[in-house]
Amino acid sequence: MKEMSKKQMPDAVSRHRNGDGNPLGANSEIARKLKQYYDELVSDRVPDRFAQLLSQLEQAEPAQKKD
Repeated sequence: MKEMSKKQMPDAVSRHRNGDGNPLGANSEIARKLKQYYDELVSDRVPDRFAQLLSQLEQAEPAQKKD
């Protein structure tokens, strides 16, 4: 990660306060990567065995509610 010199820091703080800079600063890259990772997980296909187990669970729930 790039380090800021003491001279650059006040400029970054003033940009943040003025709304000119990125409000998350270095955290924006972390947030971007986390979002990318989450999007990949959500778009992944559910394994067949897991889908079968979920189906069995859904079928078992109505039977339990009748009892």
